[in-house]
Amino acid sequence: MGKVLIIEDEIEIAELERDYLHIAGFEADIETDGKEGLKKALTNDYDVYILDVMLPGMDGFEICAKLRDVKKTPIIMVSAKKDDIDKIRGLGYGADDYVVKPFSPSELVARVKAHVSRYESLVGKEQKNEIIKVRGLKIDKTAHRVFVNEEEKQFTSKEFELLLYLAENPNHVFTKDDLFLKIWGMESAGSDIATVTVHIKKIREKIESDSNSPQYIETIWGVGYRFKL
Repeated sequence: MGKVLIIEDEIEIAELERDYLHIAGFEADIETDGKEGLKKALTNDYDVYILDVMLPGMDGFEICAKLRDVKKTPIIMVSAKKDDIDKIRGLGYGADDYVVKPFSPSELVARVKAHVSRYESLVGKEQKNEIIKVRGLKIDKTAHRVFVNEEEKQFTSKEFELLLYLAENPNHVFTKDDLFLKIWGMESAGSDIATVTVHIKKIREKIESDSNSPQYIETIWGVGYRFKL
C-alpha cells in the first residue's frame, strides 16, 4: 500500500507502529535519531512520515520544517505533549496531522491510510488540468498548485485540500467539525478542531493580501468558514 518512515526514539513504540503498519500492508522503516532520520527522509522516497516530537540529535519540529521545504508528502507528528500549543506549533511547521500519546496503533494506521489515499488522489491523476479562478487566485486541481496574482505559493497537501474543498463549494458555510471530517476523514475529538483553525490561518497568510480582512475565506463567527466568490 505504501512506504512509511517512523522517526521515534522509543524503540518499543516504533516497533509496535511498524508491526501494525505491516499488518495493514505498508512497508515501514525505523530511525531513532533525529539527524539520521532527516537524512533518510531526504534521500529516500516515502508515502508518509511519522515524526516523534522529542528526539535525540534534532527534534521533530525541526525535521518537519526541513522536510516541508522540499517535500509535500504527508507528515504525522506524534507526541506525549497534550497542550494545544504544541499541536499548533507542529501544524504551523507544515505537519498534516498530530497524534497524542498514548494512542491506539489501529487509529494511527487509519490516519496513515487516510493521508496516503487523499495525497494519491491529489497528485496521481493524469488528466487535462482543471483550474479554479477567483479574482487573483488560481487553483490548479490537477497539478496541485496555487497561484496568487500569477505568483506560485507553496502549500502542504492538507492546506491544498482544505482550500480546494472550500473553493469548490463557494458561499457555503462549513463548521470546523464539518471540515475536519471531510479533509482528515474522521470525527473530531475535542482539540482536533484546532487543526482546522491553524490550517485556515496558514492558507490566509498565503492567499490574502490582508489576512485580518480576508477576501476569500470568511469567518462566520459562531458557525465556521465560507469561501466568498
